[in-house]
Amino acid sequence: MIIVCPLSKVQPLVDQHGVRDVVSLLGPDTPHRHFDGIATDRHLRLTFHDIVEPVDGFTAPRAADTRRMVGFLSERNRRTPLLIHCWAGISRSTAAAFTALCLFNPGADEEELAFDLRAASPSATPNRLIVALADAELGRCGRMVRAIDRIGRGADAFEGEPFFLQA
Repeated sequence: MIIVCPLSKVQPLVDQHGVRDVVSLLGPDTPHRHFDGIATDRHLRLTFHDIVEPVDGFTAPRAADTRRMVGFLSERNRRTPLLIHCWAGISRSTAAAFTALCLFNPGADEEELAFDLRAASPSATPNRLIVALADAELGRCGRMVRAIDRIGRGADAFEGEPFFLQA
């Protein structure tokens, strides 16, 4: 199971669902937190702004970040839930969750996985740059990007509601 949420909801969800692996995607101005019950080596901390193209003064997601994420996701114990969060639980975290879905389901249709994401979260608006980097890392030949383009922008929200995906 994959749990996706905003930063404000992480610890209660970790406690409630027995989470042992966390992916945090936060901006450089937001300190990464330690969560009770999560070992340091089971908490991937990625730091970049929620932007989809390079902008002066901002840190964009990089291919190296995606490689680290895919490596972390690949080596985790899939018997316990995975929690992925960003600041609001709408863009960076949903892009990472979509990446995990594609990684864990290599033969699945990307568009079907994207629509599963949309059904689970009406506000999900996956960061297109993270998706493009993951698409390249996973060798999906642009299918991940096209799938996210197909579901379009999610409903407006200040903060996403926590949601669950079956991996």
